[in-house]
Amino acid sequence: MRVDLAAFYRLVAHHGMTDLVLGHLSARVPGTADQFLLNPYPRLFEQITASTLVKVDAGGDILLDVGFNYDIPAYTIHGAVYGARPDAGSAAHTHTAAGMAYSALPGAVLPVSPQGTRFHDALATHSFEGIFDNPEERARLTSDMGQIDAALLENHGYLVCAPTVPECWSILYDLEQATLVHLATLSTGAEITPRSNVAADKVRLEAEGTAFIAERWASQRRLLDRIDPSYRS
Repeated sequence: MRVDLAAFYRLVAHHGMTDLVLGHLSARVPGTADQFLLNPYPRLFEQITASTLVKVDAGGDILLDVGFNYDIPAYTIHGAVYGARPDAGSAAHTHTAAGMAYSALPGAVLPVSPQGTRFHDALATHSFEGIFDNPEERARLTSDMGQIDAALLENHGYLVCAPTVPECWSILYDLEQATLVHLATLSTGAEITPRSNVAADKVRLEAEGTAFIAERWASQRRLLDRIDPSYRS
């Protein structure tokens, strides 16, 4: 789990979805209900390794001292997800320019790409309340998110969750691509031709397929192993 999560951090950095040391990805510790791994703050995502991830519990206590602390908003957001979603094994929150720009625009994600088709009617929203360090906001966030695996935190970024790290990465990557295509399409000023609902259902099934996600994750791990395998240490 640590190696997978460290790989997740490196991939977010490689694909340009970081905001310096802000944002955070997590994974529930296998076999536990209230323990999860977080990034060591304030290390860059491209520096994170399996052994430097911080393990915390539901009370915010560090369970294994690896020489680093964690970001309070990270604990607040991810603790909310794991407390409300027993099906979630991994969660990710990013601040990208595309995500924040999209949050200022009306309407759903345009279904003009495979990724956009997937999230056109499958994206929750949560209003901006400032820095996410208020425990009382947890209930409002999880209520807004419900059982949807991807949410737009308005003027803030994205929050996604999934049963596994590879699935979480796949959702986050597709959501970012959907947003980029959405913004590029609007920038043309041309008339928009959406896809049909039948296509949307088919795309969603394909994107969530176990074999597809496994192959996709394996390809990204090979990429990291070629660039810099130190994430495994």
